[in-house]
Amino acid sequence: MKSFSGSNTAAEHDEALLWAARAVRKNPQALFTNFQWYLYHSKNTVYFTAFSRTPLDKQALDNFVAEMVSLAPQLTHGFVGALPGQPFPKHILDAITSVAEVDELDEYPDKWLGKGLDIFERKDLPLFRVYAVTRRGGPDAQGRSAAVLVRSSHALLEGHDSSLLTRSHSIARSSVSTRPTKTKIPLKRRFGLALGSFMMTALTVILAHATPVPEKQLGFRSLAIERSRIRAVANKLGVRQRALMFGLITQALNVAEKGPEAKVISAAYTMLDNSERFEDDDDQFRVRALETKFQVKGDFVDYVRGIDQTLTEVEAKDTTTFQLMIMGMFGMMRKTARVLPFLFSDRLFRYNRSTDVVLTLVPPHRMYGNLTKSLVEPVYVGSFHPSANLCTFVPNREFITLNFAMEASYLQRVDDILTLLESTEAREPV
Repeated sequence: MKSFSGSNTAAEHDEALLWAARAVRKNPQALFTNFQWYLYHSKNTVYFTAFSRTPLDKQALDNFVAEMVSLAPQLTHGFVGALPGQPFPKHILDAITSVAEVDELDEYPDKWLGKGLDIFERKDLPLFRVYAVTRRGGPDAQGRSAAVLVRSSHALLEGHDSSLLTRSHSIARSSVSTRPTKTKIPLKRRFGLALGSFMMTALTVILAHATPVPEKQLGFRSLAIERSRIRAVANKLGVRQRALMFGLITQALNVAEKGPEAKVISAAYTMLDNSERFEDDDDQFRVRALETKFQVKGDFVDYVRGIDQTLTEVEAKDTTTFQLMIMGMFGMMRKTARVLPFLFSDRLFRYNRSTDVVLTLVPPHRMYGNLTKSLVEPVYVGSFHPSANLCTFVPNREFITLNFAMEASYLQRVDDILTLLESTEAREPV
């Protein structure tokens, strides 16, 4: 894939833009990496929402979108008629934005959280939408005058991008010439990764067509908890904060769902990768995906400490092999889909094996700069996958928000998380 952003000279930049425009005329997703291709076809979506101190009208929302696109030029990719890197004309802005007046903001953000599949309905519009609601009569008792919601295909944005955008930082991908040198993979390991990717691809295709792949009926909820509470309890138990958060979620939701016979909770979780990057890594995304199992224990404190130890053991090993095999699998799927497209229906992209829960901890979100100057905490960020129960953890300065896309039986127990936290706070140190 040729990159068009961040070139060293104006001429090089213009040439890259022309190349990109020609490429997307033939195939709107031509600039997508293999990971982006998979996320696009699996209809995986993400959202960002927060309250505003100032009212938001149509002009303010258009300005917000223009500023966001200037910081994230990949938002101009992926649709019919796209002009990569160019500002949107008014008719595009009108089609992807909307503003409404409401009496109160108390039901938000949960009221407007959803799958966001309308993003994919029109092929001639960008793969994101921006909505705003403004409170009639001015700010409420909490000083909130409005709220904004950004929905996007996950192919365009990840949690790290969202974190940078709240700081009004550019997330334009650098050109090939300015990227850090990546580590070459030795031939022996490359062969092993290729074999693993082939087996994962074949197994996924076979099982997706040979076994039931129901579409989960997922709903959305959010929860904001003071960071000081999480910090205090984690310190008391002698564990990392994320181990406590993973424990609170899975104990209150997944263990309760499985009942007394529960032995393990299978989980996939992501971590921001700061280690060396390999030549087969995806240039669009920085996360590493890891798989593990949490051993269920009768006592919650023992359970959380077990999770903390499990995370230590998993991350002390190689954290790159699974991710690199996934990248290889997406590449093989993309090539196969060109010659055998009938194998790659929504059914295949919906296939999710048997993971109980996906846990995503994104980098801290803090408001700085022109883009988010009127927005206030807490910030809510989450994602949707057609067949996965997801929870996204978003640290702010004062809060951490928990953002759920899960089946109804799980969402009904979200309040149990607070009950479990309160009972753990009340326990004597052990």
